[in-house]
This record gives sequence, structure tokens and C-alpha cells, in this order.
Amino acid sequence: MTIRLRFFAALRERLKTSEATRDVPAGASPADVWSALCREHPELVPLSGSMSFAVNREYVDRLHCLHEGDELALIPPVSGG
Repeated sequence: MTIRLRFFAALRERLKTSEATRDVPAGASPADVWSALCREHPELVPLSGSMSFAVNREYVDRLHCLHEGDELALIPPVSGG
């Protein structure tokens, strides 16, 4: 199934893009997508402990079941002043 990914803050800067599409197996979760991204981009691993995920603009648990056409936002911690 195909989902749309949205990247924010430091994640967007490290990947040099704000969005992408990705084919994932049925029953995949945000945790599965994040693990795959970390395998492809090891520089993302330090962000792992504090990532937030939203599906179709609603925050979800990392084990939420994704569906065809979902939009998965990957949101790293944001700091500011």
C-alpha cells in the first residue's frame, strides 16, 4: 500500500525534503516506517527516542495500523526560544 510521508523540523533538514511517498506492507505502523528510514539514513537514529507521529493530522501511537492513502507526519522534538 502507498502512504504519504511528511517531514518536519530537523528531520526535514536532514532528509532535504518535506514530503515523500512510500510503499509499505499492509499492517505497517509508524514504528515500522521509522525503522526503515533509520536503516536508510543512519543519521536519523539519534532522533528515535523522542519522535512523534500523526496520521491524517491526528497524533497516534507508534504502533498505530496504517492504511492505504494515509498521511504520516514524522515530527521530531522542536526547540526554540
